[in-house]
Amino acid sequence: MRYPAGVFELASLVTDKVAETVRSVEVMRRAGLVPFPRLDEGLRSLVAIRRYGPFAGATHIAARRDPTAVGIVDEVGPLTYKQLDDRSNALARAWSERGLGPGSVIAALCRDHRGLVVTMAASGKLGARLLLMNTGFAKPQLADVAEREGVTALVHDQEFTGLLDAISPSVERYLAWVDPDGDHAGRDLPVLDEIIASTDDRPVPPPAKPGGFVLLTSGTTGTPKGAPRPHTSALASAQFLDRIPLRTGEATYMGAPLFHGTGLSQFILSFALGCTVVMRRKFSPEETLKGVAEHRCTALVLVPTMLQRIVDLPAETRARYDTSCLRIVFVAGSALSPDLGNRANEAFGPVVHNLYGSTEVAVATVATPEDWQRAPGTVGRAPVGCRVALYDQDGRKVTEPHVTARVFVGSGLSFGGYTDGRHKEIIDGLLSSGDVGHFDDDGLLFIDGRDDEMIVSGGENVFPVEVENLLVEREDVLEAAVIGVEDPEFGQRLKAFVVRAEGSDLDLEGVREYVKANLARYKVPREVEFLDELPRNATGKVLRSKLG
Repeated sequence: MRYPAGVFELASLVTDKVAETVRSVEVMRRAGLVPFPRLDEGLRSLVAIRRYGPFAGATHIAARRDPTAVGIVDEVGPLTYKQLDDRSNALARAWSERGLGPGSVIAALCRDHRGLVVTMAASGKLGARLLLMNTGFAKPQLADVAEREGVTALVHDQEFTGLLDAISPSVERYLAWVDPDGDHAGRDLPVLDEIIASTDDRPVPPPAKPGGFVLLTSGTTGTPKGAPRPHTSALASAQFLDRIPLRTGEATYMGAPLFHGTGLSQFILSFALGCTVVMRRKFSPEETLKGVAEHRCTALVLVPTMLQRIVDLPAETRARYDTSCLRIVFVAGSALSPDLGNRANEAFGPVVHNLYGSTEVAVATVATPEDWQRAPGTVGRAPVGCRVALYDQDGRKVTEPHVTARVFVGSGLSFGGYTDGRHKEIIDGLLSSGDVGHFDDDGLLFIDGRDDEMIVSGGENVFPVEVENLLVEREDVLEAAVIGVEDPEFGQRLKAFVVRAEGSDLDLEGVREYVKANLARYKVPREVEFLDELPRNATGKVLRSKLG
């Protein structure tokens, strides 16, 4: 019997999808998300997520499961899931009466606190799209993004009032956080707490469909692009849980900001697991350790610069706090150097989980503590539901180990294109990450740098991250960044920017000789500039455009 062309390929795809789904369900069962204690509760949970989206739905589910369970702890104190659910009902009802709803774009320019959390849930219950603004933006960026995304209403902390002059007066404004000792800027605006207190908190009718989130890319040049995050399948959470052992009913300390994909993804997942999330408006390394110890947090979510500030604390300061409860230090957002990852594991034990992804591709790979021990610096392997492949400049797939090529990712959480209509390159259904990397002999992935950061020096391809990682291994170097500069003889050469440790007498020749002793000659920086600190954005990425 002859079968139509392609039938075997289709059968293989269906088989793979079924196997992936079965594995995803098993991952979620292991984490405690399934099976549900009662069938009716399980069905109710699925309906809530479908109606309100993953965050508002998870809040509602947790409130029904245990009204006394604490959802968040911020500077003001604890709020139960029931209180969060009721407060978001009231805010959604008040906003609906003011004309906000499906089709509205609500922007949030807030630090991490209850006002932002309630705004997230209320937006989902309205079916409005929530745009999470970076608290490190300057006036022009805020104005450009607000206009491009068609913002209808803006929720902000009082401290940011002075940045909003250029945003259209037609955009409604609400205060999410009022500084008790601050000035009177913005005090004439409606305050979320007052609106909530004066509004009925009964459940609101569900929208036709959830509004979803818009994340902004954390690029270091130009105006950030909008990357929508519409409603996704509940099975997508398995992409995190497959290689990160989060469990139901525990506590997570959220150091990473919620406007960033790292913080948002882990915050939503923690709510789905019914965990308590501890947060503070501003990051402090010692306060973070104190919060972990006080609330017995099992997971700590950070970007690498935060982790560095924690491990740079004096040993006697770290010893004041019992952090033995930590099973997971989740790090993402920018590159984790081998030196910093090793120091963190020495400080907390083998608990560092290094996630590689981006605003566009979401999850790509995760390095477990076992992966890191085997190969410090790795970003690990793709979890269930994800695929990673390398392609050369001509679009040919690269399968050999130790060959650097462009990284492409397939994930159920990947975005569908920017809000301005543009998209990333796609090959074989996989999305470009914009990075280059290689696999080792064991199939572990390493990121060698950004595709656009590679320089050609004397005909040799050079990626600055290799030199940066080498320099920060020195005890007398706190930070290092390397860029390419024009060179009449070699086309381009490297220039290093180094932040020395206190008391260090490291000089230009010391840097050059150290690199020369460990790497090829063409990787030796021609110039070295010493700085007090590297310029970074709010998520810790180095602003290379400010180096020169």
